[in-house]
Amino acid sequence: MNCIHCRGRMEKKQAPYHIDRKGYHLLLDAIPAWVCSQCGEAYFEESEVGLIQNVALSLDVQAQRLAKSA
Repeated sequence: MNCIHCRGRMEKKQAPYHIDRKGYHLLLDAIPAWVCSQCGEAYFEESEVGLIQNVALSLDVQAQRLAKSA
C-alpha cells in the first residue's frame, strides 16, 4: 500500500491521535495505524476509527455531565 500524499510505502506501526472537542482535549498516544515511511502520514483502519469514535462519544457524555454540575 502506498501513501496517497507522497506515494511512500506504508508500514503497520502505531501513531498518535489527537482531537479538540466539546470542551476537552483527547490524546491517544499509540493507536495501530498504517504509517508512511516517507512523510509520516498515518491512516487508521475502520476498526480503530470505530473505537476512537466510541471513546469520543463516551467523553462527550461525561463532559456534558461535568459542565452541568459546575
